[in-house]
Amino acid sequence: MTRVAHLEELYGLRVFHSPGASDTAADLPRPETVAWRIATETYDAEETWEEAFARFCAMVDTTKVRALVVGPWEDAYDSASSKVMEVLLGARDRLPALRALFLGDMIYEEAEISWITHADVSPLLTGFPALEEFGVRGSQGLRFPALRHDALRSLTMQSGGLPVEVVRGVGASELPALEHLDLWLGTSQYGADSEVADLEPILSGDRFPRLRHLALRNSEIQDEVAAAVASAPVVARLDVLDLSMGILSDEGAVALLGGQPLTHLKKLDLHHNYLSDPVRQRLTETLVAAGVEIDLAPDDAEEYEDEGIVERYVSVGE
Repeated sequence: MTRVAHLEELYGLRVFHSPGASDTAADLPRPETVAWRIATETYDAEETWEEAFARFCAMVDTTKVRALVVGPWEDAYDSASSKVMEVLLGARDRLPALRALFLGDMIYEEAEISWITHADVSPLLTGFPALEEFGVRGSQGLRFPALRHDALRSLTMQSGGLPVEVVRGVGASELPALEHLDLWLGTSQYGADSEVADLEPILSGDRFPRLRHLALRNSEIQDEVAAAVASAPVVARLDVLDLSMGILSDEGAVALLGGQPLTHLKKLDLHHNYLSDPVRQRLTETLVAAGVEIDLAPDDAEEYEDEGIVERYVSVGE
């Protein structure tokens, strides 16, 4: 399975690691020019995330900070992000310019994606009503009850198994400015228990009137998702449709080809798939000629057969 990487960019700004104990103000970029990553160690941490954040606040003019990336906190595999959220919410008056926040930027050496422990993350959106981009990696204990947020343009949830209540919470939310939605649905082995019916509020096109980029990916039910998308009203307004990273087979791709036209898309992303060459060719002939950028790379998709049972894997599970 693919190993997730650290974020390199957020809100169009390159990620810059927060000040270390030996750094001086002269070593730092202007606060508004980068996305600041604040982190500690997950194992045997010498300082707490709260201490790292306090040093950041002491050295940087936080009133100008536009983007924050929350990296590891101590014992992230066992300790929920609640304390981190409490610290951020306690400092919200010091972060008036904050427009983007990503919670849980960890790679497998720090904590497997299925180990990263969260809680209800909705207070961050309530507490920062001007946020335009919000993302979270990991879904152990994650909760996202339905909410309203008038400024949010991008919502990303990266997981090896997204709980159905989170999917339903997103679908029931009022996000009138939302343009970009990226959900890694994952597998039942790591907690995914949603069905295609749970995606209906998103696919209907009624909930998010400004949605232009829809990613429903990394799913063990990718064929079913593709079949639902084939007739989903929301597709007509999309610029980008992303069904990548899952176990998409010919069945799902043929359903897409037999559904509504996709020639209006700027991009169709199906990378990491289990498609046959004839179906790849059909997709290419149908869409590339119409000017659609299409990604059909199989990447690391592998399958194994054991006693006649074929096992296929999503890109990111643990």
